[in-house]
Amino acid sequence: MRHTATYSIDDLVFWKKQLLYWAAGHELGVYLDSNTIATSEAFEGFRGWECLAAADAIEVLEANSGNAFEQLRAFYEEKRDWLFGFFCYDLKNEVEQLTSKHFDGIGLPDLGFFRPETVVGIKPRRSSKTYEVSIMLEIQTWNREPDVVFQEIKTANHLSQKQENPGVKLQPRTSKSDYLDTVEAIRQHIAGGDIYEMNFCQEFFAENVPLDPVAVFERLNAIGKAPFATFLRWRDRYLLSASPERFLKKMGQKLITQPIKGTRRRGKTPEEDEQIWQALAASEKDRSENVMIVDLVRNDLSRNCLPGSVVVEELCGVYSFATVHQMISTVSGTLPAETHWLDALRDCFPMGSMTGAPKIMSMELIERYERTRRGLYSGAVGYFAPDGDFDFNVVIRSILYNAVTRYVSAQVGGAIVYDSVPEEEYEECMVKAEAMMRALSPF
Repeated sequence: MRHTATYSIDDLVFWKKQLLYWAAGHELGVYLDSNTIATSEAFEGFRGWECLAAADAIEVLEANSGNAFEQLRAFYEEKRDWLFGFFCYDLKNEVEQLTSKHFDGIGLPDLGFFRPETVVGIKPRRSSKTYEVSIMLEIQTWNREPDVVFQEIKTANHLSQKQENPGVKLQPRTSKSDYLDTVEAIRQHIAGGDIYEMNFCQEFFAENVPLDPVAVFERLNAIGKAPFATFLRWRDRYLLSASPERFLKKMGQKLITQPIKGTRRRGKTPEEDEQIWQALAASEKDRSENVMIVDLVRNDLSRNCLPGSVVVEELCGVYSFATVHQMISTVSGTLPAETHWLDALRDCFPMGSMTGAPKIMSMELIERYERTRRGLYSGAVGYFAPDGDFDFNVVIRSILYNAVTRYVSAQVGGAIVYDSVPEEEYEECMVKAEAMMRALSPF
């Protein structure tokens, strides 16, 4: 059980910053920022907290592929409390008969969740333009008054914030010519009927570099203002994410997924920006990519949802974010009361937008053609609430950092279909990588 204390605030920017510093100051800490004010109406009706953070781990679960989902089920059912954590892409090896053998410079477990003593959320007040902070403390381990925690957050500091950052220059693990050849090879798989679409990713990395994860995340979040921005500290591993994409959300018995396929950079003038938006909205290739993934996620949801309940609420909507335009679809379904929600999540994982269609063959080809183990990239980060509701993002537009080896990784990719032009696919990768590279530049 938890005790909740609520405090009124009027400076949202200040309190978000303080909540980030507070979460980052713990060995296990999560900060989730919806950037509601700056983001799109694509998520209207499915929003929850403006900002949510957790720290002070009471219990921790780490597991690798094998029976990780069952361990998580037991971990949740024992306490039925808040859990925060992540699913790595390589849990695919538990869901299907697959393997992962590539290099991994980050070294996270395939699954990691913790039960926090302290959960802190920010929501807008319905009756005014102000906000409120809710501090939710676990009663059994509660050793501080909510007022003390409130002051801790208010005065949290990040001392290294002001240190000069020399910048990080990322290098590609795959040369441009090799990338172009691989896209052509994937097109031949499509022509031969092996797959219809495949998400192909490449890694940009740097070795032996010092990094201030909090400062870089602040910069990345300011650039992207993404609706599923995430700062995750898992001991000496960090995720700095400006994700625009929701993997799966549960509200009562309703499940919602919002795959993204179709990306364009923002224009330099309003006129150019409008032209780019219109071009994306009219693009047959991007619509084809999006529709194929919508069909895939409809099938994933139908494995557990009530017959006839899976619906496409919006198909191929085009929405604008700080740095890009995105084509987003919304698919939902109703979960039967007798079906455990973790079964539905497992059967939707990994998300179709990061694999391809058919899903299993796409994942086999991903392992053949990519050169880096994805790890947390194209996995998911989020939370389970005490009532079983949850919300998880897709880990894209993200920087991963191993503070022990000082290894930095940023992966990007895109959907390859038969109509793909290799040069254009490479350009789309660079558009997606731009915000991460800017966040890592000298400051």
